[in-house]
Amino acid sequence: MSAESARHDPWMALRQPNFRYISVGRLASAMAATLLQATIFWQIYNISKSEYQLALLGVAQFLPSLGLSLVGGAVADRYDRRVVSIAAQLVMAACGAVLFLSTADGDVSTFWIYATALVLGVAGAFEWPARSALLPVLVTREAFPNAITVSSTVQQLGFVTGPAIAGFAIAFKGPELSYLIYTGLFAFSILTFFFIRPLPLDAPKRAVSIAAIQEGVRFVWSRKAILGAMTLDMFAVIFGGAAALLPVYAADILEVGDFGYGLLAASLDAGAFITSIALVVFPPIRNTGRALTITVAFYGLATIAFGLSRSFPLSLAAYALIGVADQVSVVCRQTIIQLNTPDELRGRVTSVNMLFIGASNRLGAVESGVVAGLTNATFAVVSGGIGCLAVLGIVSRTMPDLRRYRLGDSIDSTASPLAEQVAEAVETEEALGTATSAT
Repeated sequence: MSAESARHDPWMALRQPNFRYISVGRLASAMAATLLQATIFWQIYNISKSEYQLALLGVAQFLPSLGLSLVGGAVADRYDRRVVSIAAQLVMAACGAVLFLSTADGDVSTFWIYATALVLGVAGAFEWPARSALLPVLVTREAFPNAITVSSTVQQLGFVTGPAIAGFAIAFKGPELSYLIYTGLFAFSILTFFFIRPLPLDAPKRAVSIAAIQEGVRFVWSRKAILGAMTLDMFAVIFGGAAALLPVYAADILEVGDFGYGLLAASLDAGAFITSIALVVFPPIRNTGRALTITVAFYGLATIAFGLSRSFPLSLAAYALIGVADQVSVVCRQTIIQLNTPDELRGRVTSVNMLFIGASNRLGAVESGVVAGLTNATFAVVSGGIGCLAVLGIVSRTMPDLRRYRLGDSIDSTASPLAEQVAEAVETEEALGTATSAT
């Protein structure tokens, strides 16, 4: 056994109580988020039978993050991140209750679904930066790199089960049961925050202001590896995302019904979850930037395969491969960002990342819905996969720092103590590995 493998502890973060509590809560909220997403898309298409309505839903979900995510990051860096997370999740749980009651009474309409999606977007603009910025104060610095990967694995477990639960709930009782489960999951997630005891953080607190927001944006802009990772993810998913058209594929192209829709929606996250387990068990990827660019290429190719498929098993496999590629890119991107961001800027940098991710997910739904409405679903998905490959080529050429980034490299030696710590750990492991090989 190599020295690196012997030293690697895949469960280091989970041995710490704070991380276990936040992970259980993250599991519940991740299940709830994807369950709600699948249910809302199903209900909108079931009511309207229109791809354009799916595009409008993407707009309703994206608009709040466009205007408020940077503010949410500044709030996370100024106030108690745990309190901000709890308040935002209370709003999310309330939205689920409203959808449950209106659907159960038969009084639901596309207007109310759009309005609720808008409110959920506002709450998410504050919840995600606060929750993500909590992570460094919940584990020791030695466990933080491992916490990034394990947290992503826990999240993927939630993403896997959420759409499947939605499919079962809709088939058994209808969307109202799905909304009820969503509300209960967020209530449980809120409860876990009361058991968390953050470690003391010695970092300056900036007042919420335009200057504070600009500071976070300037930091991202000046680190080309960070900017490149965010840009690549955003445009690749905008062009390559097919999630908004899954109802069309399930109902009209593959003709697999509600249960098949649930399986199809879950297949991406199943592939991502299996991959995330492998990423935890095995030592971390050293050539992080190169791995990110390669997996985005696989993402685009798998998207093309999914768009052309007319076989349900083949579609499941292709969509699962999209999840495999996406999970590797998620871990690589988060590693680059988190290890090179100062604690006092973490909320604001996370909010910039959230803006990129929100743009990719929501505008991807808009792009897919509009192109499918003008042409057809197959052309929308296949052309999106080709667009993803084109974006990869542009980003790789214009931002070479991303492609060259390796785990342990410090984008800026003053960026974060974690970057210096990881660099030292990598040097130690490599030195031990060399000594072991020599003997």
